Amino acid sequence: MPKQPVRPANIFQAPAPAQRTAPSPAVAAQLALQQALAAHQQGQLAQAEPIYRHVLTLQPRHPDALHYFGVLLLQTGRTQAGAETIQQAINANPNQPAPHLNLGNALALLGRHADALASYDRALRLEPRYADAHSNRAAALRELGRAEDAVASADRAIALQPGLAEAHCNRANALRDLSRLPEAVANYDQALSLAPQYADAQMNRGIALARLNRHEQAKAAFEQVISLVPAYAEAHSNLGVVLQEMGRLDDALQAFRQALTLRPDHAEALCSMGVVYQEMGQLDPALESLRQALAIKPGFLGAHSNLLFTLSYDTRCSPADYLAEARRFGQAVSAGVTPFTAWPHSPTQGRVEADDAPPRRPLRVGWVSGDLRHHPVGFFLESILSQLDPARLELVAYPTQVNEDDLTARLKPRFKAWQPIAGMSDAQAAQRIHGDGIDVLIDLAGHTAHNRLPVFAWKPAPVQLSWLGYLASTGVPGMDYLLADPVSVPPTHETHFTEAIWRLPETVNCFTPPRVTEALAVRQTPALASGCITFGSFQSVVKITDAMLSLWARILSAMPQSRLRLQNKQLAQDSVRTQLMARLAQAGIDAGRVELAGPVAGREAYLATHGHVDIILDTFPYNGITTTCEALWMGVPTVTLAGHTLLSRQGASLLSGAGLADWVASDEASYIALAVRHGSDIPALAALRQGLREQVTASPLFDAVRFAEAFTLALEGMASKA
Repeated sequence: MPKQPVRPANIFQAPAPAQRTAPSPAVAAQLALQQALAAHQQGQLAQAEPIYRHVLTLQPRHPDALHYFGVLLLQTGRTQAGAETIQQAINANPNQPAPHLNLGNALALLGRHADALASYDRALRLEPRYADAHSNRAAALRELGRAEDAVASADRAIALQPGLAEAHCNRANALRDLSRLPEAVANYDQALSLAPQYADAQMNRGIALARLNRHEQAKAAFEQVISLVPAYAEAHSNLGVVLQEMGRLDDALQAFRQALTLRPDHAEALCSMGVVYQEMGQLDPALESLRQALAIKPGFLGAHSNLLFTLSYDTRCSPADYLAEARRFGQAVSAGVTPFTAWPHSPTQGRVEADDAPPRRPLRVGWVSGDLRHHPVGFFLESILSQLDPARLELVAYPTQVNEDDLTARLKPRFKAWQPIAGMSDAQAAQRIHGDGIDVLIDLAGHTAHNRLPVFAWKPAPVQLSWLGYLASTGVPGMDYLLADPVSVPPTHETHFTEAIWRLPETVNCFTPPRVTEALAVRQTPALASGCITFGSFQSVVKITDAMLSLWARILSAMPQSRLRLQNKQLAQDSVRTQLMARLAQAGIDAGRVELAGPVAGREAYLATHGHVDIILDTFPYNGITTTCEALWMGVPTVTLAGHTLLSRQGASLLSGAGLADWVASDEASYIALAVRHGSDIPALAALRQGLREQVTASPLFDAVRFAEAFTLALEGMASKA
């Protein structure tokens, strides 16, 4: 992301020429200064520099020469020296506003935003109507997390000078931080109407459009920036991000490569490239890119989260290796943080009371998530939230991003308060949550997109819990518990986590059934018509490892008439299809027995495609979760293998909760045997399919009333121990 636009003072207003008629050092200095300024104005910085130095040998405390030379040093990348030189100009003459403005700009470049703000304020005390100072002050306020104040400062600049494009851009940046994205876009548009070649305004406009999921417009904005400044590495990187979000993975990789050609140490481009490689199933280059990003920028928490998430797919990463990396993340996220040690009130829910005691207040439960929308997290939450008793649990949502949809609209009424923290700093978000008196704070993201794990390092609530959105340890020291069940985390696996394990009695998941339509009626198993079994997988390419393909090849070999159907969004990419077909061939799977299908439009259409499949073959170590629940509801059972991590035991947990424990294998041989045994009995499979929706709907996996009571008791139990 580009830096805040700041506007330098107009430094090229030369003082009036001296009227002396006889040569003197002062006259010589003045004449030389005019020459330096002329060269500076024309962009001839190399020519101007020695002349400025000559002026300062004649008059070392010449305030204008010191000021202009300091600006030149800033322009040539010598920021510290520039700041020191401008400070000398101010020491020589503290009564001119422009040097204070440019000192503020220098301090902002050095990351000293509080000092920059003080410099802008000094400029404004000397000249209260100094529009540039108000505008740059807005930039500093935004960097300090004071977005509302930044908007007010930019408003003052615009009132004084409506044509100041930088002020409109700074206002837009602050609005973007406040998640007022449509207003931000309007302000960027205003800035660009005043300065059509304003690359940073166009860049920031693209970022806002991307956050609004207006991807085509965001792409066009970044392409416009590149046309203006072809060597702008950040623009190529941002273009790559939006191309990835559009599903154009090959084009995204090319954009990241271009960014890295321009700037090999671009950590953000390396991180984003790693994410694309991961999505394409190329784990080795993904891990290499993410580790390079961390080597360049050791405190890059986003890259560290993506590294941990990617390690979840890597069969070579042992639980001990993962935990060591998670602990390193915990150390990084805790650096410079002073956690809360006292809270507005102590949780009291769940403690034993005398019969005549006054009723306890509800437990205040905060939910931190960027996925309160059409997303697996949202799909699981919808039925659960509807069954939680508001007399026992008072719910407060802390959305971490701004996009909403019809599922968001259905979820919102379940919360007592809806408090977005998108755009807030971690410290600000933690202060908000702490001030709200939250008793139990739930993280629903872990190391996935839109996570705010650094907020949990501040310990804004006395009890903090990781659940649902991530299936491994977060590594965050302030995370007290991880919610599990007896199948997903047996006692021998508790050492895999920095969190304490709190188990629900039956299942840790409860899925919301989709709304029934005619298109979603359970169809008969396709093998009845075709005479052969079609095995299927709806998992992303990264979950389909070479070891997985080898096992599937053995199943297909044991059932020569069977077929394999693979469907995921990555298969829309020709390069991914080509690579997967090559891997299938290497595993010994005949391409003529395989159907590759890309994404379909809408969830209902996706669910309907289960009509093409008889049995789902689960992946491991990363099991299906939402896909398994959706398949069960559509009447399609899954063969899974119970592994040695929380992630690789999700299939076992889900099937056990659905009453299908006999579809859970304990090792690779039994996984193959189960697939062959169930696939060889088409009449039994057909009978199971016709009754499976009714069976799972009545099971703990879909019983929201039953789950809500167990969940509430768990939160009350945690609170009672705080």
